[in-house]
Amino acid sequence: MTVAAVLLAYAACAGTAGARMLGRARWAARAPLLAIITYLAAAWSVVAALGLAGLTLAVHATALGGGLSQLIGACVLRLRDAYATPGGATAAGLGLTLAAAVMARTALTAVTHLRTVRQHAVRHAQTARLVGHAEPALGAVLVDHEQPAAYCVAGPHPTVILTTAALQTLDPDQLDAVLAHERAHLASHHHRLLAIAKIGRQVLPFLPLMRDADTQITRLVEMHADDAATADRDARPLATALVVLAAAGPAPGLAAAATDAVQRIQRLLKPAEPLSRVRRQLLRAGAAALALTPVLLALTPAIVALALGRFPAA
Repeated sequence: MTVAAVLLAYAACAGTAGARMLGRARWAARAPLLAIITYLAAAWSVVAALGLAGLTLAVHATALGGGLSQLIGACVLRLRDAYATPGGATAAGLGLTLAAAVMARTALTAVTHLRTVRQHAVRHAQTARLVGHAEPALGAVLVDHEQPAAYCVAGPHPTVILTTAALQTLDPDQLDAVLAHERAHLASHHHRLLAIAKIGRQVLPFLPLMRDADTQITRLVEMHADDAATADRDARPLATALVVLAAAGPAPGLAAAATDAVQRIQRLLKPAEPLSRVRRQLLRAGAAALALTPVLLALTPAIVALALGRFPAA
């Protein structure tokens, strides 16, 4: 029961306070991909904690609580005591219900979301190819439209879509930078990271961390694509293209409505000092710790019990 309470407390604290702590992290814009990983590790550790809380409640009613423990010896008896659940079968039943509910909701949400996104991506890419025409020199599908826009559609048929207005509005350097940005989205599989964040939000929509992770990762993938697009070129053409496309009005992809364009422009024109290697390693370790915390909390009593029961009583 204590283990379940600790896991539930962790889920509550991480799901609320975690949003505020990560939201104040000024390093996120300096290492967008690392920030994305940290957000996902924190968010999904909450889901894992809730599922494991249910399982630890149920342990007392499983084989560890039955005659099998007498055959294995004192080590397993210690495990039984460590995970003992006041309330017996009733509490264990509630635990199994909680664990099953978390797993079922996660699986159903993931399948539904991924299927919907895939279908939308396929239809969108097919429609773009029907109404537009491929431009091999640009590596994009050109669509006749008066709205300057450039964006990509992931899925089975990854496609970069460019409107004729964008082709006419942007100069060659700006156009190359914009296309590099969209190709970076596809090459980095940002759609998968966004899907993981959105599934987490749908599973536990009432927790601030899940909502913030979805919002922040949407912003951070744009920054990461900016970094990839300007890794070996001047960042000013992309910054200028952002201004041009933002001034043209809301549109998919690079438009101001999709992300905080002002912050991205400032970041491109005045890049911050990269994080030191030591700090990056510490942040990676922190993300790994977040991911592992629920498992470690759930296993701690078992580890202690096994250590204390290493030599079974006669």
